[in-house]
Amino acid sequence: MLVAAMKTCYLSRVFLLGILAATNLLAQTRAERNQLFPPHKVIGNLYFVGTANLGSFLITTPQGNILINSDYEETVPILRASIEKLGLRYQDTKILLGSHAHGDHMEGDALVKELTGARVMAMQQDVPALMAMKPGGKPHPVDQVLRDGEEVKFGGVTLTAHLTPGHTKGCTTWTTKIQEGGKTYDVLILCSVGVNAGVQLVNNRDYPQIADDYMRSFKILKSLPCDVFLGAHSNFYGLDAKYPKLGKSATNPFIDPAGYHAYLDMMEKTFQAKLEEQKRAAR
Repeated sequence: MLVAAMKTCYLSRVFLLGILAATNLLAQTRAERNQLFPPHKVIGNLYFVGTANLGSFLITTPQGNILINSDYEETVPILRASIEKLGLRYQDTKILLGSHAHGDHMEGDALVKELTGARVMAMQQDVPALMAMKPGGKPHPVDQVLRDGEEVKFGGVTLTAHLTPGHTKGCTTWTTKIQEGGKTYDVLILCSVGVNAGVQLVNNRDYPQIADDYMRSFKILKSLPCDVFLGAHSNFYGLDAKYPKLGKSATNPFIDPAGYHAYLDMMEKTFQAKLEEQKRAAR
C-alpha cells in the first residue's frame, strides 16, 4: 500500500508539473524558446545541442553526424555554436531529421542544408505542411520521404522512424540504440502528444481522424522500449532538473524509463479531458 501511495503521489506531482510546463510553453515567444542552454553529452555518442526549450540532438558517427531538429531558422546559428562548443565540426552534419512539421522544430531545415549540405528526411504525412514552410521564401528541402517504421542507417547508427500522429499528421518519434560503458540503451526521442490551444479534437474538417490518431499514438508509444527519455521540447523529459545531476553520481539522470511512462500517463489524461470537454461542447 505504501508503494502504491508513493507512486500515486509521484504521478500527481509529475501531472501538475507537466501542466505548468505546457502552459508556460504555449506562452513563450520565439526569443524565449531560443534561450541558451549548455550543450552536453547525454549518453554514448548522443549529444544535446538545442536551447532551453527546444530539443535538438546530435549523434556522431565515423562517417559524419546526424542532427535531429533544426528548430526555428534563427535557432540554426545557436545549434552550430553548440556543436562547435562540444569540439565537433558543424560541417560534418550529413543527415537532418525532424520530429514534426511545426516551425519551432523544422523551420531551419533549408538553412542547415544550405550550410552543411545535409540530406533532409521527413515523414510522408508531414511533407505537405513542410512544403508550405518557407522562411524568407526559401523552398523547404526534402531529399528523402520516410514511412512508418523505416530505418535510417548511417555510420553504424540505426534510427527508426515511428509515426505517432495527432500533434501533426506526420509526427515522428525516433528510437535508436546507444552504447555506453559496455551496455546498450534504448533511446527514445518523443515527437509530441500535446494538444495545442485551439486545436479541434472533435469535428475537425482538416483532420477528421485526429482524436483516433492521438489514441493510437499513445498505444504505440507505451509499447516502445525506452531507457533514455528525450523529446522535441526539453520540458517533456525534465531537462532543467536532470542536467544539474549529470556527472554527479554513477547513475545517468537521463536513463529514466519510469519518467517516460509517467509522462505518457499524464499526457493521456490531459488529452482525454480535453476530448471529453470538446465532446460535451459539441453536444
